[in-house]
Amino acid sequence: MDRMLVVVFDSETKAYEGKNALQQLASEGSIGLYAYAVLTKQADGTATIKQGGDAGPIGTLVGTSFGALIGLLGGPVGMLAGAAAGMGAGAGVDFLNLGVGEDFIDDVTKALKPNTVALVAEIEEDWIVPVDTRMEAIGGIVFRRALAEVQNQIREENVNAMKADLAQMKAEIAQAKADQKARIQEKVSQLDSKIQTQMRKIKDLNEGARLQAQAKADVLKAKAAAASARAS
Repeated sequence: MDRMLVVVFDSETKAYEGKNALQQLASEGSIGLYAYAVLTKQADGTATIKQGGDAGPIGTLVGTSFGALIGLLGGPVGMLAGAAAGMGAGAGVDFLNLGVGEDFIDDVTKALKPNTVALVAEIEEDWIVPVDTRMEAIGGIVFRRALAEVQNQIREENVNAMKADLAQMKAEIAQAKADQKARIQEKVSQLDSKIQTQMRKIKDLNEGARLQAQAKADVLKAKAAAASARAS
């Protein structure tokens, strides 16, 4: 199962120890590791986001749940270029792409206090014991949530609602007085344009989801091949 993982530590040293443990678990085949980042919460509430050297396909995950969560917790994912970003939390977030509930975000942000550090990762795991055992031994507080693919459903429901409004407006045109028809027709044109825009976004999201799923599969395949090569 694909999950979002956030582990909060009281020091950067422990966070990087947790990152190494996560990479080791991936190498052992206990989990699949798609992407990760280490986020340090400063005393003034700003955040520094750092990327590891083998973080997975960060570029292909921009705009996905991982990118949106990083954006919410620390700043724009575009700054994940291996350096750091001193940004306020929430910048550039696409909330439809979070894929996790508000309660998860609330729990994480409460734990991520000033002068704490979070290891954020998108992983595949069949059971929670390996990660929990390693992270808790280091002193980390573990938060995880299965990813929900809800953004397209929300957009489609929104489009259906707009289509219902559009049908009603078109029906009203036939009954409207001459001086009202032009105003209603203008609203019809504006709403139709919005519907077409949303439908294009849904199409783009579907294609993006397909590419991201393939990218994740490629990551796991490459890691499995590397592990096999080391074992032979």
